[in-house]
Formats: sequence, C-alpha cells, structure tokens
Amino acid sequence: MGADLRRARAAIAAAFLTQGLVFISLTTRLPRIQDRWDLGELALSGVLLMMVLLAGAGSLLAERLAPRLDSARVLRAGLLTVAASVAVAVLAPTTVVFVLGLAAYGVGLGLVDATGNMQAVALEHRLGRVVLPSCHGAWTLGGVIGAVLTIATAHVAWSAVALVALLPLAAAFAPYLPRDHGEAATTTQTDVPWRPIVLIGLALVAFYTVDTAAATWGPVYLDDTFSAPEGLVALATLPYLVASGLVRLVGDRLTERVGAVRLLRVGAAIAFVALTVVVAAPSWPVAVLGFTGLGCGVAVVAPLSFSAAAALAGRDADPATRQARVDAVVARFNQFNYAGALLGAVMTGAVGAGSLRVGFAVPLVLVVALFWLARAFAPADAVAAPADA
Repeated sequence: MGADLRRARAAIAAAFLTQGLVFISLTTRLPRIQDRWDLGELALSGVLLMMVLLAGAGSLLAERLAPRLDSARVLRAGLLTVAASVAVAVLAPTTVVFVLGLAAYGVGLGLVDATGNMQAVALEHRLGRVVLPSCHGAWTLGGVIGAVLTIATAHVAWSAVALVALLPLAAAFAPYLPRDHGEAATTTQTDVPWRPIVLIGLALVAFYTVDTAAATWGPVYLDDTFSAPEGLVALATLPYLVASGLVRLVGDRLTERVGAVRLLRVGAAIAFVALTVVVAAPSWPVAVLGFTGLGCGVAVVAPLSFSAAAALAGRDADPATRQARVDAVVARFNQFNYAGALLGAVMTGAVGAGSLRVGFAVPLVLVVALFWLARAFAPADAVAAPADA
C-alpha cells in the first residue's frame, strides 16, 4: 500500500470514528436531553423522526453533489455541518433552537454517512480486498469513546458537551481519497442492478433497526424499566459497541476465511438469542449482557452490505463507469440505513410507549429476516478475490 493510500485510509477511519463518537455522545445522553427539554417518549420519537428524515435528505444531496464536487469535498462539508449543528443543539437557549440544531445535524449526518462509505468503497476497490468492516469498526471505536465520555462526564455542566464539536471540525481537514470520476460521472445509471441490491438493502434495514434501537433506546430502557443508576445507563450502549467493534476490527479476515453468507447467518442466530435476553431480562445487568451479545451478532451486517452492493454495481464496468455507478448506489443504498433507523428509533419508542420491553420486540422480529437475506451477500466475498490470488 502506497503512502497516499495509507494516509487516505487513516483519514477515512478518522471520519468514521468521529461520526460514531458524536452520534453516540448524543444518543447516550437522551435521558438527560429528555429531562432538559421535558420531552416524553412520543415527543422524543418525533424529534428523532425529523432527524432521520433529514439524514435521508442529506444522503440524497450527497448523491447529487459527489459526482460534481468529489466525495472528499462533500465529506468535509458534512463534517463542518455536524460540528456547527452539534454546538448549536447543545448550547441552544430554547427548545426551538435545539430542534433546529438537531435538524441541521440530521443533514450533516446523511452527508457524512454517504460520502464516508463512498470513500471506504473506493479504497476497498483500489486495494482489491475487504476493508469496510474495519472502517465501520472505527465508527464503533468512536462510539465506545463517546459512551465512555458520557459515563465519565455524567455530572459536568451541559454546555461542556459542546466541546465534542471540535472533533468533526478537525476531521474536516484530513487528507481524504481524491477521486477522478471521468466523463462517465455525467452518465445516467439506468443499468445498475437494483433488484439484487434491494435484497441486500433489506438486510441493512434489519441491522439499523436493531442498531438504532440499542443505541437510542437502550439507555432509556435501563433508566425507565430497571431504574438503573443515572451514571450507568450508557452501559446499554457501551458493551454493545465494544463487542461490535471487536468483531468489526477482525471482520476483514473473518469474511475472507468464513465467507459473508455463513458469517451473517451465525451472527443472526446470536442476535436473536441476545434480543430475547434483552426483552425478558429480569434486571439491568442481564439486559446489558443481552446488548453485549447483540453487538457480536450484528456487527458485520452494515459493512458487508455496502461491500456487496458496491460489488454488484461495479461489476463488468470500466473504472470511470464503475466509480459513477458505485457512488450512486452507495448514496441511494444509504436510504436503507435511515429506513432501519426510522424503525429502530421511532417505532421502538412508539410501540414501546407503555413498555420498552414491547418496543424491543420490533428488532427481535426483524432480525429473523437476516437468515434468509444472508444469501444475497455472496458478492461481498468476490471483493477479496484479488487479494487471495
């Protein structure tokens, strides 16, 4: 690997890490946000719905901007948007300003999600081997750091949380992967094989339903259902992220050795058992054990989804056409992310308005679909083929 690719890989990992740290720093503080702005479960669900819809809009905006401006530039713009919006939301003097800050954060979230994955897929294709699991592992590492910070700073002044905005500000100036779209960037993408990509997308919906439910409602679950100590509610998220991060960091090798299809089916079985433990937990430590197992089970679904979708999009195409197709697919494919986030964040809260045990039954049911959908991930195995040759 050349020095430029090493620097780009470090920069892409930094963007994923920053995104995870900021997101988890906010979601693990939802109980505190609820108290600060006097929000009930339904009101909080409405705010999260707005943020998810605007994140989807940000992802579609990235699809339009990336071919014209380069995904690296759009990624930088997204990181700057995240930095500014987080500062506004945390320091907001009124509920209206707080909501506007979260709205802007939603747009920035979508921009960074889409272009970060564009960058990671481009790096994967240049290296000729699977790297997306470890890139997503950097996101998870950032989330772990964010959860630890939440626990460590549970009693600091609320305004101090605004310092988190310095991280995306710094990441905006990292040396990302320059991308030459060539003339093919202006062509239409009518020949993209959307039907098999949709099957992979459905698996991504199931994953983000589970993931967002754990990250968003896990701390509230421990707080409301078990009356866990306030400083420990982030433990719903922290062990989940640690387990997920460890699996993702070795996910590149696991995929090459075991294969994506088999790896996903084993993970789905683990996730089903883990969610059953979460729903039936008699105490908050048992629920934490369930969340930990859940992190192991679903860790590689998202990165392998993007690998498989990008492999299908770029099949039998020259480099410039493949670049244009993959960018279009990654941005649109990211919408499955937000569909899952919608189910995980909004439906879990809405269905679980009376009891979050019932709310967590939503991801419990949907995770079963991963057993059937795993077969659509066979193209992800082909990404590693050049490295094995």
